[in-house]
Amino acid sequence: MVKSMEMLLSTNIRFPNLGFEFESVPTGITVFGFEIAFYGIIIGLGMLAGWLIAEWMAKRTGQSTEIYLDFALYAIIISVICARLYYVVFAFDEFKDNPIQIFNIRSGGLAIYGGVIGAIVTAFIYTRIKKYPFGLLADTGCIGLVLGQIFGRWGNFFNREAFGKYTDGLFAMQLDKRDVSYDFRAPIEWLQERFAGKTAAYDRIIEIRDKTVMVDGIEYIQVHPTFLYESLWNLCLLVFLILYTKHKKFDGEVILLYLAGYGLGRVWMEGLRTDQLFLWGTPFAVSQLFSALIVIFAVFMIIFMRRKNYGEKSKTR
Repeated sequence: MVKSMEMLLSTNIRFPNLGFEFESVPTGITVFGFEIAFYGIIIGLGMLAGWLIAEWMAKRTGQSTEIYLDFALYAIIISVICARLYYVVFAFDEFKDNPIQIFNIRSGGLAIYGGVIGAIVTAFIYTRIKKYPFGLLADTGCIGLVLGQIFGRWGNFFNREAFGKYTDGLFAMQLDKRDVSYDFRAPIEWLQERFAGKTAAYDRIIEIRDKTVMVDGIEYIQVHPTFLYESLWNLCLLVFLILYTKHKKFDGEVILLYLAGYGLGRVWMEGLRTDQLFLWGTPFAVSQLFSALIVIFAVFMIIFMRRKNYGEKSKTR
């Protein structure tokens, strides 16, 4: 998402139909003259919380916790790099004129799926080297991954990003128009060029622009808080996965359930968002398409592995 150079340090964020208003919400804090974005702080807290709950799950399932600290040190670094690469690859127009900004992640621009891919690849390589069961480590580690995502989405709240199309529903969120992406203030001609061939995305932007509201002399856009939806969805998924862990039929089932559950929710939520990353030269949201493929893959693998295990048990009777 292209941020305005005139971004305000603190503005109000309103949920009018819930009767909530958060006044003067800052984007970060200044320490000794150095600005630290809340986005980065929250991502860091999410990583810490993810590691702690993974260690808790390891103890709960009779595993050594030391391997998860060792794994986390690699996985966190590689996941952040991959999350940034995923975003840059599919949003390269934002960086082509100023490529040094690729390395500036303090204001956002981390794609969760890139992080997920990075974590899974790291887990696969790590378990091969350590001769540890990949499925077992993945099942335990994905609990930490989900909790990290729950935290991470609140970084989007402070960054005023990852929101959806216009709504007047119960959870409608109002954001200061001056404090969001340039799309909501840009000339129509610029938008038509930016979203050429992406009719649905263009229409969502125009609808939001046409239905702004004025409160105390400030113009607000009114949108779905999709970051909130995803955080709550992941919270429900986290509880389910923790409860299911002791009932799993094979190592690797929990992470497959995570992929299916998260992917299913993301298919829906990605369809609401206004800051989608698109597959090159197409109107298809890459994360929505990727989510659908992940759901199909995960469900297929769960069915396949359950049948395989059932067949093996039948032979031993």
